[in-house]
Amino acid sequence: MTAFACPKGHASTTDDFCDTCGAKIGGTAVFSPGVAPAAAPAFPSGEPCPNCGTPRAGAGRFCEDCGFDHSTGRVPALVEPAAAPPPAAGWTATVYADREYFEANAIEGADFPEQTGQRTVTLPAPQVRIGRRSTSKGTDPEIDLADADPGVSHSHALLTLSVDGVWLLSDLGSTNGTWLNDDPKPLTAGQTRSVGDGDRVHVGAWTTIALHAPVS
Repeated sequence: MTAFACPKGHASTTDDFCDTCGAKIGGTAVFSPGVAPAAAPAFPSGEPCPNCGTPRAGAGRFCEDCGFDHSTGRVPALVEPAAAPPPAAGWTATVYADREYFEANAIEGADFPEQTGQRTVTLPAPQVRIGRRSTSKGTDPEIDLADADPGVSHSHALLTLSVDGVWLLSDLGSTNGTWLNDDPKPLTAGQTRSVGDGDRVHVGAWTTIALHAPVS
């Protein structure tokens, strides 16, 4: 490092005026031996990790190798996510004209159809509406019985998949009620019941909707 002699004995890094006292310097350079900067003290190695033996980095709380928590004395555990509800994919329903239900219900003025058939529909989550499609009333149910059963209300019943993966059946204030299996009384307006594989939902004059769980 080059230094310049100050008349007052200071070593200045500038050649015109002393950067210590401001005295004028004659320009004579003096070479003083360089002083190596002091080496940074090595950080002392901490005690070994009780879990894996890796030296602790100073006062760090967690082991850099295994994650051991020096403040609690434990290795942080990986928390498994909560189990998801059973998938709704694959649930289906068979819709058909049910003579046994028709005769037990006995709606006045309704005649059981001469030609009957059945169809299978997929139950899309989270809701499946049962009723009659109507442009004027703005109803467009997933299970449309407009051409199948005159006893079904436009907004008749609702199937809802709960957060627990269970289907719930609700009556929406239908005219002729919503019946479940062989129960002697229908669901009241707004009443909800859980349903599952093999349950039969009866609506209208003769329609039965049989539920089927996914095949594993």
